[in-house]
Amino acid sequence: MAIKPGRLGIGIIGAGKVGAVLGAALRGAGHAVVGVSAVSEASLDRAELLLPGVPVLDVADIVERSELVLLAVPDDALADLVTGLAATGAWQAGQLVAHTSGRFGTGVLAPVKAAGGIPLALHPAMTFTGMSLDLARLSDCCFGVTADPAMLPIAQALVVEMGAEPVVIAEADRVLYHASLAHSANHMVTLVAQAAQILADIGVESTSQMLGPLLRAALDNALMSGESALTGPVARGDAGTVAAHAAALREYALDTSSSDVLDAYLAMSASTAARAAKRRMLSAEAYLGIQAALRNDDGEPSPGAPVT
Repeated sequence: MAIKPGRLGIGIIGAGKVGAVLGAALRGAGHAVVGVSAVSEASLDRAELLLPGVPVLDVADIVERSELVLLAVPDDALADLVTGLAATGAWQAGQLVAHTSGRFGTGVLAPVKAAGGIPLALHPAMTFTGMSLDLARLSDCCFGVTADPAMLPIAQALVVEMGAEPVVIAEADRVLYHASLAHSANHMVTLVAQAAQILADIGVESTSQMLGPLLRAALDNALMSGESALTGPVARGDAGTVAAHAAALREYALDTSSSDVLDAYLAMSASTAARAAKRRMLSAEAYLGIQAALRNDDGEPSPGAPVT
């Protein structure tokens, strides 16, 4: 299949939160979405909302009709899907095939390349709701882009057409790239949920009102100033406060069976102290004091605390 200049016929495999939104963005850029695959009730509703009028088709029909196939499926399903379609001879020469996985580069699309297709990896560094408001978020979003050098401009152009910013990620760096995003965004959700849980348990009615301004300011400061924006008892070397926190959280863990909160506090405090000491924000004496504060009363290291 020869690549036609200008607008493309695009097929979306997987009408999840990402696939439906990116399909709508590409459609908004003037491309024709020729078909979408959707199985669950939620994906069917999402396709109807974001891709009205687009026919719901079998995967094989979508591949046959499309100049660009967008694979928006879970990471663990991607390789089997690609090889399964290759076994049926579905992939076409000259066909663009892009996946949205953060973990993988273009290596997982080797069967596409073997068939003469053009593999692209386009991963949005964004969390999606699967609703139309996600389209506006794309304008402030970066995509991790991986492709063969000659095909990189095609990948970059598609991202720009969706209103986002392409950032080239080397094939060998894809897993680290994705780990970085997951470590920040996913674990931030856990930390916020844990903090909100504690506040709710002590009677704070509007946890979002209390945490929102603090967390937004902390995130803005961290993005603008990096680790020099770090504040709080660990960064100050206030070992007494850290010890009081740890003791209170041990008691809280026993009362509520929330050992994950204690473990997270100890692990993040230990990591914060180590990074602060490495940057000479903490003296060696203060660092040892924080380490001691993170230990159990019996002198044994708590889960997550460093062993000295």
